[in-house]
Amino acid sequence: EIMNQKVPGDFAKKTLLVTTGSEAVENAVKIARAATKRSGTIAFSGAYHGRTHYTLALTGKVNPYSAGMGLMPGHVYRALYPCPLHGISEDDAIASIHRIFKNDAAPEDIAAIVIEPVQGEGGFYAASPAFMQRLRALCDEHGIMLIADEVQSGAGRTGTLFAMEQMGV
Repeated sequence: EIMNQKVPGDFAKKTLLVTTGSEAVENAVKIARAATKRSGTIAFSGAYHGRTHYTLALTGKVNPYSAGMGLMPGHVYRALYPCPLHGISEDDAIASIHRIFKNDAAPEDIAAIVIEPVQGEGGFYAASPAFMQRLRALCDEHGIMLIADEVQSGAGRTGTLFAMEQMGV
């Protein structure tokens, strides 16, 4: 109950205690799939979400994580993470999601978009509040759950309990 009181927002809350970030992300995706009755998930290039089989599929780096592991779970699609340093604008990142919708999976087949508001292993890149607001609007438009993986950016590391508090979403 105390944890739920600390989470910002005026909505019903529940807390699930797990032992690893991988478990947290994997359970968030399972909840999204159950709630939406959809199977697809979009994750971002450069992301690190864990070392369980499904979170390896979400992780946007092959080496050293999933190299030689064989087939990963299906229905995971990769979008570009906005990073001006690498020539990827916010428009490019949003366009990459629309390409997924056009070429790989219809929006009504996507349960969740999983993002690190601040990528850790991807290079310590932070998504801007404007990008996160656009991503939130895109998710709302299509009934897609937005999952913020804050294992590396939460717990006050960005100045607020969650980095998402600073994003206006």
